[in-house]
Amino acid sequence: MARRIEVTGAGGVRLAAWEFGDPPKQIPDQPGARDGAGRGLGPAGNGRGTPPGAGAPGEGRSGDGSTRGALSGGSREADGFEADGFAGGGPEAGPHRGGAPRGGAREGRGPEGAGFEGRGREGGANPGGAHQDGGLERDAHPRGAPQTGDRTPGSPATDSAPGVLLLHGLMGRASHWASTARWLSERHRAVALDQRGHGQSEKPPQAAYTREAYVEDAEAALEQLGLGPAVLIGHAMGALTGWQLAAKRPDLVRGLIVCDMRASALGAASQREWADWFRSWPVPFATLADVRKWFGEDDPWVERPNPARGAFYAEVMHESADGWRPVFEPEQMLKSRETWVYDAHWEELAQVQCPSLVVRGLDGELGRAEAQEMVRVLPRGQYAEVSDAGHLVHYDQPEAWRAAIEPFLEGAFAE
Repeated sequence: MARRIEVTGAGGVRLAAWEFGDPPKQIPDQPGARDGAGRGLGPAGNGRGTPPGAGAPGEGRSGDGSTRGALSGGSREADGFEADGFAGGGPEAGPHRGGAPRGGAREGRGPEGAGFEGRGREGGANPGGAHQDGGLERDAHPRGAPQTGDRTPGSPATDSAPGVLLLHGLMGRASHWASTARWLSERHRAVALDQRGHGQSEKPPQAAYTREAYVEDAEAALEQLGLGPAVLIGHAMGALTGWQLAAKRPDLVRGLIVCDMRASALGAASQREWADWFRSWPVPFATLADVRKWFGEDDPWVERPNPARGAFYAEVMHESADGWRPVFEPEQMLKSRETWVYDAHWEELAQVQCPSLVVRGLDGELGRAEAQEMVRVLPRGQYAEVSDAGHLVHYDQPEAWRAAIEPFLEGAFAE
């Protein structure tokens, strides 16, 4: 079960955080042995200039695009939530030429989140004042006083559990971390954050989509939920947010995992490519089946059919008066993306003092040479690679992903 907790981010933006499971009762001396870590080496990226930034294209093999009921207020969403928390989720996406582009979580159309923020499934409140969003419980508490059930985050009941904050990529959502968060919650206090403009967090004006705002939001989550010092696990844009926060607030971050995010500048051509891709979407879609077909087969960026990608996009659509549309504004995503694509981020990487792990998929967007240079620049950097995985390492090979990061987590929490 994942339960929603409200966090007040930079500028008063309301953010949705999701805490998975009950706080660990005890922490075993040794983690269970895992097999399947990727070892293979191969070409870096797809060699075609694919946008590698957060939320950049990814390949996934899971996703469920089924419509799971109507949201109150007349809007229907095809989301990734299931009764036990988040669905396993499909991947994020962007324009990706090397195989099928990856799916991505969609954001709301304005400050009220296109009918998502503050609204639950049909049936209203649950006993005890908690609302549910497709099995995700959301506590009805005022801003600035986030709570989870009978427990207040950061209370003595949870302070002893090592904290982990999971940060998704551009166009992502907290549910993308579901499978990772589930096993993390067995031993740690695992919280996934819907970053501003994403998931069920507020969608502020474009001017608020700055690097500083994203970093301050993550900082606020750690402080308000009593997670720090925590290990930050970030994918793509979320990884950049993680290392920028680690450089800014070393007292809040005890470890960092960077999943498939480049430190190099990507440039204007990359941004134009993304803008063209967004404009190519034939919205509105008449049905969810049309969504699945277009994103899984007909999208010009798809070189081979990818049903999982189509299913993922179906999950991140909502039904409007004229058909099915994404639950975010592409312009907001482009505005967010342009705050990092023109700059390199090596200097901030060099300022990260905590243990850090750079993870890439064999077929991901982060090339092996650049990943190893990032490890060299990081004062305490380590490297891991997962074979048969694309940009979305944690989706493509969840068991190998776990095997790659679990030993690092053990070491980071042992310090």
